[in-house]
Amino acid sequence: MAEKMFDVCVIGAGSGGLSTAYGASHMGADVALIEGHKMGGDCLNFGCVPSKALLAAGHAAHAMRHAGRIGIKSVEPEVDFEAVNRHIKDVIATIEPNDSVERYQGFGIDVITAHARFTGPDKVEAGGRTIRARRFVVATGSRAAVPPILGLDQVPFFTNETIFDNTQKPDHLVIIGGGPIGSEMAQAHRQLGSRVTIVDMGPILPKDDQELVAVVKQSMLDDGVELVENAAIKGVSGGAGAITISYERDGVEGRVECSHLLVAAGRQPNVDDLGLETADVEYDRRGIKVDNRLRSSNRRVYAIGDCAGGFQFTHLANYHAGIIIRNVLLKVPAKVNLSALPWVTYTDPEMAHVGLTEADAKKQHGEVTVLRFPYHENDRAIAERRTEGLVKVVTTKKGKVLGASIVGANAGELIQPWILSISAGLKVGAMAGMISPYPTMGEINKRAAGSFYTPKVFGDGMKRVVRFLRHLG
Repeated sequence: MAEKMFDVCVIGAGSGGLSTAYGASHMGADVALIEGHKMGGDCLNFGCVPSKALLAAGHAAHAMRHAGRIGIKSVEPEVDFEAVNRHIKDVIATIEPNDSVERYQGFGIDVITAHARFTGPDKVEAGGRTIRARRFVVATGSRAAVPPILGLDQVPFFTNETIFDNTQKPDHLVIIGGGPIGSEMAQAHRQLGSRVTIVDMGPILPKDDQELVAVVKQSMLDDGVELVENAAIKGVSGGAGAITISYERDGVEGRVECSHLLVAAGRQPNVDDLGLETADVEYDRRGIKVDNRLRSSNRRVYAIGDCAGGFQFTHLANYHAGIIIRNVLLKVPAKVNLSALPWVTYTDPEMAHVGLTEADAKKQHGEVTVLRFPYHENDRAIAERRTEGLVKVVTTKKGKVLGASIVGANAGELIQPWILSISAGLKVGAMAGMISPYPTMGEINKRAAGSFYTPKVFGDGMKRVVRFLRHLG
């Protein structure tokens, strides 16, 4: 019997891999899907899903402490960390069937639960099987990067892959790294009653607009999160329950002692032990090298998501899957376009962004218009006592939307019309002219957009026009 040739072999069953396999199979392709760890990948098991479940618990506790601001007696919550952990596991378990082996087998996909390794340019080996395919899609994701800190290998520490298994509230959690993961976990644990300190070699959240980061930083400080920024970590020592982090900042040595340690110092792509050299696939520490069609140096092999370098977002991996389907199955030379790529940091308040920052817009377009509108002038935000934050929009002088950043309640939801504006090439007038229901926080977007026209509508020129028209009767 001749060996079966698959149309597509997907390596990795995280978000991007599952989307690719699902789409290809439903379009009539013969698909093999290989996963050597957990179906659903990092997002379901160790990332997006459990972190948002933990954040929900933290927000609930925070609301109890601050209920007095809306006339409800504030109380100090009794946090059952084991119950919080059960909540996290239940959320994962609820979503898990959507990503299961059984479901994807039901789509007619050949699911192989084993580690995959290329044994040639057109074949991989997994679970004792040799799989040949016309096209391969590597979607192996990424894992927590562990920096080479002196003594770190001698002390117990969490990463995102283990923190959600913790069932005991940390007395004092130190987090190495103040990026999105570190900042989210800092606030969640602080709201759940732990003392929390972030230690970072630079400022926290360095990739976002610092005007908006300042709002998040102040909120974290108000919550009681301790920040040690711009600190060079010299070493880690101690043992379980008594860990010491030594650092130097501005030429002064310091130290912080804690009961638990979380390392959130970035991510590294999962490209080791895949036999990529055997397949003539070029890669480096950032991931597999791909062109704007996501093709590697071996034209049979594509890479998507975190392992392809660049931004590391679940929604980007899903977008990549669509690019793959068009290239591989429909033979359409689809290319990646990241001009409308959004991201959200789920701190309290949330921070969301799409398109160009103010600084990048000025570099590319020269003179630009920057629009701002604060939450504290929105009636719904006032009613809910959630008035910290602002919308910041960057446009050309003619009003084409170049970028938007939001910090405040529901920022991840409020950013979405701006994503559409940029992807559709709309001018700010489209947002300003829409009818927004009252009272909603969505009005913040409309008011920010409308401010583009304020100088023209209420300026001296318009006043002269009105006076002239008045004389015409």
